[in-house]
Amino acid sequence: MVAFAGWSLPLHYGQGHLQSHLHTRRHCSLFDVSHMLQTRVYGRDRVRFMESLVVGDIGELKPGQGTLTLVTNERGGIVDDLIVTNTSEDHLYVVSNAGCAEKDLAVMRDRAAELQAAGSDVHLEVSDNALLALQGPSMARVLQAGLSDDLSKLFFMNSITTTVFGVPGCRVTRCGYTGEDGVEISVPAGRAVELAERLLGVPEVWPAGLAARDSLRLEAGLCLYGNDIDETTTPAEAGLLWTLGKRRRAAMDFPGAAVIMAQVKEKPKRRRVGLTVLGLPAPAHLPAHLMAPGTVTSGCPSPSLGKNIAMAYVEAAHSRAGTALTVEVRKKQHPAVITKMPFVPTQYYMAK
Repeated sequence: MVAFAGWSLPLHYGQGHLQSHLHTRRHCSLFDVSHMLQTRVYGRDRVRFMESLVVGDIGELKPGQGTLTLVTNERGGIVDDLIVTNTSEDHLYVVSNAGCAEKDLAVMRDRAAELQAAGSDVHLEVSDNALLALQGPSMARVLQAGLSDDLSKLFFMNSITTTVFGVPGCRVTRCGYTGEDGVEISVPAGRAVELAERLLGVPEVWPAGLAARDSLRLEAGLCLYGNDIDETTTPAEAGLLWTLGKRRRAAMDFPGAAVIMAQVKEKPKRRRVGLTVLGLPAPAHLPAHLMAPGTVTSGCPSPSLGKNIAMAYVEAAHSRAGTALTVEVRKKQHPAVITKMPFVPTQYYMAK
């Protein structure tokens, strides 16, 4: 167990990190991600409220559809990355990073108060639900046994409220942080243990901890807030311009729009890239050297590939895949090559 953002979280279970990681890729694993902040946004002005904070086109989301989006500041930096779902009920459902929970809540509450003072109808409710993530290629078969809804009709980044293995009032969202097909289940806290035990009663479902979660997300090329993105990185630098809605780009009505759209036009000076490192793995926050310095932000041995992989920010002129560079690890230099991400192909269940 390790301390994280005020929570005590499992780093790994008895099987160990390597076996847990590979089991998730081949079968499926259950992650307790209840440390994530879950918020509901109510009121007729909820979309306008959300769009005053994030870069995404929340207004275009269909009922039950969600999107990854970014909260930005006036300098164009990323305050947090979060998932916003336009529920089929009367609210937006927002899932934020635990490490940013206090900051995010302060930003949302301050903006809600501003809009309320101007006569807008918006209010927030912090959910005390637990959050369980079931991830891996056999997820659908395992979960379908406990659902009356047809999972084959629930596509990536879509959500329903349903009963899961006899527990009513669960929000099931087809998404995750592993690159595999998976769901996140927001479950009333009082019945979370019951549901977790029911899922873990299926022999092929293993419990998985933070170590596997980190190596799985890195193989999938997904950012970890505080490592790969933060308030000093912009969506353009991070390779996340796809989160900007077309309408929002034209309106330039999100925080930091002038800075971000200037980078869209002129290209950023640095970019987030993937690295394959020969020799030792690259721990975070060690310098990657090109003709000019770069910075490694995440790194680990890839259990799936048997190689050392990492993410880094490098000068844009040297960011092309196949470019050779050097990574310094524990005062020793190792050759590395810029590699396209994801390192392992993603398996999201997309609509045809």
